[in-house]
Amino acid sequence: MKKQYTCGTASVQFEEPVYFESCASVVGKKEGEGPLSDYFDMICKDPMFGSETWEAAESAMQKEAAALAVGKAGLTPKDIRMLFAGDLLAQTTASSFGTAGLEIPFYGLFGACSTMGESLSLGAMCIAGGYGEHILCATSSHFASAEKEFRFPLGYGNQRPLSATWTVTGSGACVLGCNPPSRPLSSDHMPLRDGDSCAVITGITTGKMVDYGLKDSLNMGGCMAPAACDTIYQNLFDFGRSPKDYDAIFTGDLGMVGQKILFDLLNEKGIDIRDRHQDCGLLIYDSDRQDTHCGGSGCGCAASVLTGYILPNIVKGKWKRILFVPTGALLSKVSFNEGDTIPGIAHAIVIEHMKL
Repeated sequence: MKKQYTCGTASVQFEEPVYFESCASVVGKKEGEGPLSDYFDMICKDPMFGSETWEAAESAMQKEAAALAVGKAGLTPKDIRMLFAGDLLAQTTASSFGTAGLEIPFYGLFGACSTMGESLSLGAMCIAGGYGEHILCATSSHFASAEKEFRFPLGYGNQRPLSATWTVTGSGACVLGCNPPSRPLSSDHMPLRDGDSCAVITGITTGKMVDYGLKDSLNMGGCMAPAACDTIYQNLFDFGRSPKDYDAIFTGDLGMVGQKILFDLLNEKGIDIRDRHQDCGLLIYDSDRQDTHCGGSGCGCAASVLTGYILPNIVKGKWKRILFVPTGALLSKVSFNEGDTIPGIAHAIVIEHMKL
C-alpha cells in the first residue's frame, strides 16, 4: 500500500507516486486536422464510428480508447480492478454502453468536462490506498451528441455566438498502477516509458462547485473560469507552491474567453500564470483555419490532449512537473430550461516526470 495524506483543506499528496502505465487517445476528423494530429493514437474520419446514432458513436469511441489503453499496458480487461468513466450525456450513456462489454467493475462519473480529472483523482487514491493494482480511467465527448443533449439538433442550423466552444469528438483513457510500466508501451506510438523515465501522479486537489450566477450555455469558458481559479489557488496554497513550481498549468477547455477571465481572477489574488498557462481547448484546434469560435470543449478535449500530447512529453522531459486542471460546467437540459445558473468545477492533478 502506498502512503497518502491530506494536504491543506482540499488536497492529497502521495508519499509514493502513482504511475501511468498506459494511455490512449481516439479523436474525430476535425480534431485530426488540428495541430496535434500526429499525437493521437487513432483518428476516425467517420463521425458515426460505424454506428447508427451519435450516442452509439461516442460509446464506440470510448470503448476503443479503453481497449487501446488496456492493450498498450500489456493487460486484459480481467486485470483491471476498477473502471472510473463518464461523459456528458444523461445517465452517462456513452460510458455505460461503451464499456459494458469489457466486464470491468464500473463507477460511472459526471463532472461535465472535468470528468478526466475526477476519474484520475479517484483512480490515484484507489491505487495509493491499495484497492487495486490496475485502475482504468476514461471519458469521452462527441460534438453531435453534446449539441443534441444540451443545445440544438444539428439540422436546426442554429447560429453560434463567438463565445461558444466546439465540443471535441474525442476520448482518452489511462491505466494507473502501483508500479512503473515495464516496457515502452506500444513500440510504434508515444510510449509512457522512455529509458528510465515515466510519468507519475504525486498529488491531487479536489475542486468545489463555484457559481457566479451565469446562465449562458454558449459561454462555457465564462462559467468554468471561476472554478479553475479557485482550484488553482487552492492547489498552490495547500502545497505551499507558487506558479513557478510548475513548468506548465493546463486547464481543460476554457477557450479564449475563459482564459482571459481566469487571468483576471487570479491577478486579483496576486497570482500570475500567463507565462506558463496552456488550455487544451486552445491547443487542439487551429483558430486561424478551423472554425471553432472560442476553442474546444467537452470531456474528450482535456482527455485526448492529456493522453495524446501532454503525458508523452512529460515522459520525454519537456516538462518536469505540471498541473492538469480539467474544467466542467455543471448544467443539464432540465436545469438550463428551468432557468437555473451554471456552476463550474475543476479538479487538479499534479503530474511529474520521474527518473526510475
